[in-house]
Amino acid sequence: MADVSNPTPFHDLDAYIALPRVAGLAVSADGTRVVTTIAELNSKRTEYIRALWELDPSGRRPARRLTRGAKGESSPVFTADGDLLFIAARPGEDDDKPPPALWRLPVAGGEAEELLALPGGVDAVRAALVADRTVVAGAMLPSATDVEDDRRLRKLRKDNSVSAILHTGYPVRYWDHDLGPDEPHLLDVAGTEAGPDGGPRDLTPAPGGALREAEYDVSADGSFVVAAWRIRGAGASRRSVLIRIDLATGAREIIADDPDADLENPAISPDGSAVAYTRESVSTPHQAPRITLCCLKFGSAPKVVAAGWDRWPSSVDWFRDGSALLVTADDGGRCPVFRVELAGSVTALTADDFAYTDVSAAPDGTVYALRSSYAAPPHPVRIGGDGAVTVLPCVDLPELPGSLAELSAVTADGRTVRSWLVLPADDQPAPLLLWIHGGPLGSWNAWSWRWNPWLLAAHGYAVLLPDPALSTGYGQDFIQRGWGAWGGPPFDDLMAATDAACADPRIDATRTAAMGGSFGGYMANWVAGHTDRFAAIVTHASLWALDQFGATTDASYYWMREMTREMAEANSPHRFVGQITTPMLVIHGDKDYRVPIGEALRLWFELLTESGLPAAEDGSSAHRFLYFPSENHWVLSPQHAKIWYQVVTAFLAQHVLGVPTELPETLG
Repeated sequence: MADVSNPTPFHDLDAYIALPRVAGLAVSADGTRVVTTIAELNSKRTEYIRALWELDPSGRRPARRLTRGAKGESSPVFTADGDLLFIAARPGEDDDKPPPALWRLPVAGGEAEELLALPGGVDAVRAALVADRTVVAGAMLPSATDVEDDRRLRKLRKDNSVSAILHTGYPVRYWDHDLGPDEPHLLDVAGTEAGPDGGPRDLTPAPGGALREAEYDVSADGSFVVAAWRIRGAGASRRSVLIRIDLATGAREIIADDPDADLENPAISPDGSAVAYTRESVSTPHQAPRITLCCLKFGSAPKVVAAGWDRWPSSVDWFRDGSALLVTADDGGRCPVFRVELAGSVTALTADDFAYTDVSAAPDGTVYALRSSYAAPPHPVRIGGDGAVTVLPCVDLPELPGSLAELSAVTADGRTVRSWLVLPADDQPAPLLLWIHGGPLGSWNAWSWRWNPWLLAAHGYAVLLPDPALSTGYGQDFIQRGWGAWGGPPFDDLMAATDAACADPRIDATRTAAMGGSFGGYMANWVAGHTDRFAAIVTHASLWALDQFGATTDASYYWMREMTREMAEANSPHRFVGQITTPMLVIHGDKDYRVPIGEALRLWFELLTESGLPAAEDGSSAHRFLYFPSENHWVLSPQHAKIWYQVVTAFLAQHVLGVPTELPETLG
């Protein structure tokens, strides 16, 4: 049983859900100010409300709260003169549910003021580093001629209760929301080139769904923008090129176009002479994608940077003097910060066990970032030129109900598979929970508030977090091993990792379970049909029948690059339903468009009718189906996340520990 002699927030779901959560980071042009957002639970415990907090760059003074809007604030960005821009939806006399607008908090002090309200809301904001120029992303209806016309058309649809969308291309959905009828635009907020009515100027008229809100950058002098721009191809496909928009004339041109890759994450050099970006090669069923760094010096051909570096860059920025790139990339169960010279040399700036995000450099070369690991949730830090990391005062980090270890296993083909192993505080051998990550192109290297192993450790479980074949941070060959063969090396690696964990004297190998979400849910389904070693299996937002999944996911064209029909058939878990004898808990949200609800519906029916553990004559079954009509791929609302863990721990307690547990009353 779990040791509760020293209770932590992970022993009480209400206490855990109420923990404050840090996200996002903004550094002023002169490097003297750093701002983040802290999300806290509202009084009804149904939503997290973000506020802006200023941090002390020296690491001495506590954080200071800047905003207190009832609906919260997000996306902080500093202007060149030090004002703080942010996005917020603040109810007024005429509208108690307004869309998010752009606000400014003056550097001189005083109250925040609204700068721009768009009928479809402001989704993202970027500001020039040394000039008075701000460009926002906001959605407009395709036939709208300007912002006011967009307002008129939206009112027309609302007054007539029209929600219909006429599509002319693909895709039509994205993760958890329908696309259209409006589409993202980039708009110049202010300046001499503002629109004819004095409002924002549309920089991307008739974009045709080519933009995603946040994939653009504004040059330091405010003279141009570079954005990722998606163009349509054959077979309902899309690929991404880079465009440059001149802010004086509005002229738009494609500056980088690679038919064999998607070009994304543009970052303009401080002197405006070049743009760095990532290149993701178009995969085929037999060749995994590869992500590399590129740099385009305007007027020259693009060049690959650090071509021999066998890691995938996940974020790209510049040092303020333009001398090198500031990059993060998964690496051996961590995600360090790297300095990448344009000549190709790569140097790790951090050498700890953390994953870094929101990385930004100050003029003096100091780097600010958020970092996290399975030992600590995201928190702000300062990285000095010597690599020394200083934690900036922000929120208190929670005490953990156990310890974290690292584990390696060797597969039959001689490969090494590494894992994090979360161990409960109890000294007795612990039951083991194998938790399989999603992606599949990802790594267990950063804290997750949703998929948190410490909540299981508080119940006495050891939690194994392995990085099997297809995981990032171990080189291209490690990814290629599992490409198009999900039921092969990834499964073998998971079993090898489990064997290594079960050989550890701290683990009770007679009591084990497995679970995963998304691709991890797929693997949980595959595991269920290929071994009976686990006492229970939890499968969340999982792929079940690959024959139907391919054409119903929100990005079918990408999926079709991954497997042929024959490969999908060979790797589909549904073919092995008759071999499933382990009780399964199926979990799915109806608003999940990445893995549509049809996967769970078919899995549930086939478990009850065709599995090796079917429903009894009276209809009763050991299997369970937890369904969330209003949730998406992740199940994000606090009250539903709480129910998720309550049901999961009850299901595991029954089948792994042999301890019947009552379900929450909120299920009715």
